[in-house]
Amino acid sequence: MIHSVPSPQPFVILAMPRTGTHYLEALLNDHANVLSNGELLNSYDENWPDKDRLRHSDRELLELAYLRYPPAKKKVTHVGCKINEPQFYDRPGFFDELARWQDLKVILLTRNTLESLRSLVQARQTGQWLKFSPDHNQPPSVSLSVNECEAYFKAADDFHARVKSAFDPSKLLMIEYQDLLLKPSACLAAVLAFLGAPAHKSSNRATIQRQETRSLARSLQNFEELRRHFAGGPYAKFFELDDASAPQG
Repeated sequence: MIHSVPSPQPFVILAMPRTGTHYLEALLNDHANVLSNGELLNSYDENWPDKDRLRHSDRELLELAYLRYPPAKKKVTHVGCKINEPQFYDRPGFFDELARWQDLKVILLTRNTLESLRSLVQARQTGQWLKFSPDHNQPPSVSLSVNECEAYFKAADDFHARVKSAFDPSKLLMIEYQDLLLKPSACLAAVLAFLGAPAHKSSNRATIQRQETRSLARSLQNFEELRRHFAGGPYAKFFELDDASAPQG
C-alpha cells in the first residue's frame, strides 16, 4: 500500500455536516487522476480497509490519508479526504496537525447554516444520510429550538473562521453549496484548477439524490417563530434563503 515518490498532491474537503461534501467528492472521483477517500475520521467509512485506524496518532492518520491511501484503479496525482467539523471534537490536536501538512490544499464547503442544521436533524431522525435512487418520499418536517440554532450557528461561524485563519488564502478555496448544486460543472472546473489537476468534463455519473425538496418554511415546523427571533441579527440571512434543491451530503 506504500506508494512511490513523488506522492500525489494532498487536499482535504472541510465542512459543517450536510453541505454537499458527498456530492462534491463523487464529482471529483469521476476524474481519472483525482482520488478522495471519504471521511478519514469516521470509523464506519467503507473507503478505509483499516477499521482500527482511529487508534493511530494524528500524524499517522494523515500519513495513511496522503502516503498510504487505499489503492485505486487509476493513476492518482491528487489525493484527499473529507472531514466534517464535529469529527474534530474527539481529536482536539488533529486540526493543527492537518494545518501543518506540507502543500495541503483546502476546499471549504459552506451552506445556509439553517439548512445544514435542518438536514442534519432530519437525517438523525430517519437514519438516512444518503439517497441514491429517486422516490416521492419526503423526510419528516422538524422543529428546532432557539438554543440549538444559536449553538449550531456559532459553531459554524467559529469553524469557518478557524479554517480561514489557519490556511494561507492561496491554499484555500471556498465553494458555496448553492453554487455546487446549481452549477456543478463550473464548481468542478474551479476545484480542479485550484488543485492543479487537468480539466475534466463530468460524466454525470454521480447518483446522489436530493432528500428534501420543500422550502424551509414547509420543512421546518416553527420557521416563522425562529425567523421572528433572529430578525435584525447576524443570522437573519439564513431565513431569507432556501437552497433545498440538490443532492445532500
